[in-house]
Amino acid sequence: MKRKFKLYILAILMIATLFVGCGTKETSSDVDRSLEEMKEKGDFILGLDDSFPPMGFRSENGQVVGFDIDLAKEVAKRMDVELKIQPIDWDAKVLNLNNEDIDLIWNGLTVTEERKKQIDFSKPYIESRQIIIVNSGSNINTKQDLADKIVAVQLESTGQYALYEDEKTVKSLKEVRKFSNFTEALLDLKAERVDAVIIDEIVGRYYMTKRPGVYKIAEEDFGKDAYAIGFRKGDQSFLEEVDKILDEMRADGTTAKISKKWFDEDIVTK
Repeated sequence: MKRKFKLYILAILMIATLFVGCGTKETSSDVDRSLEEMKEKGDFILGLDDSFPPMGFRSENGQVVGFDIDLAKEVAKRMDVELKIQPIDWDAKVLNLNNEDIDLIWNGLTVTEERKKQIDFSKPYIESRQIIIVNSGSNINTKQDLADKIVAVQLESTGQYALYEDEKTVKSLKEVRKFSNFTEALLDLKAERVDAVIIDEIVGRYYMTKRPGVYKIAEEDFGKDAYAIGFRKGDQSFLEEVDKILDEMRADGTTAKISKKWFDEDIVTK
């Protein structure tokens, strides 16, 4: 009886070890699975706010174009897969990524400590600032000048986070008004329904070139930041592949060529 009991326990331990081994093998392959499956299905899906020029936006004929789009097209070409573009609500970007509705977020996405807890990032490829844009006739030049004013931000944007980190400025404001995109925020600024917009410098300057003389940039800003591509936690092989290709594009001058197309200069981080 004792011998049978010992054999029974041994059998259970062997089965348990087998399952643990299988689980370990499955976990270790998770890192490679996303890249291999992506290549097998032949595409990757890029999520973006399609009203964020010049990074990604709708052209006059309705096509999604932009600096980030051109970079992504070249990466997909070198990976030998198709690029699929999926407009999303920017405030739901992390949810869309983790639900696998998209494969990456590539749209002037700022690296923050809070986002690092939720997603992984590529190497930064552009540096920017969170600037204050006001109407050309405004006397707002500093954060102090924003006291008792209505300030606009894009919902769940870096500008919103940067503003709320400055508690002194936030407490001095009359109101913080949140918009789904910067196009609406800047139209409200032009119409004087808000007094200032906090926006990424690259995007803000692009808008200003389209409406010369309408806006100006205040002297103070809400700090520097960096753009990178957002990936799901665990998609390490996919992330490393994209980083590797972008490094190759920097080395052979492709990123510089794309940058000059959109900014008249090479602004890509080396």
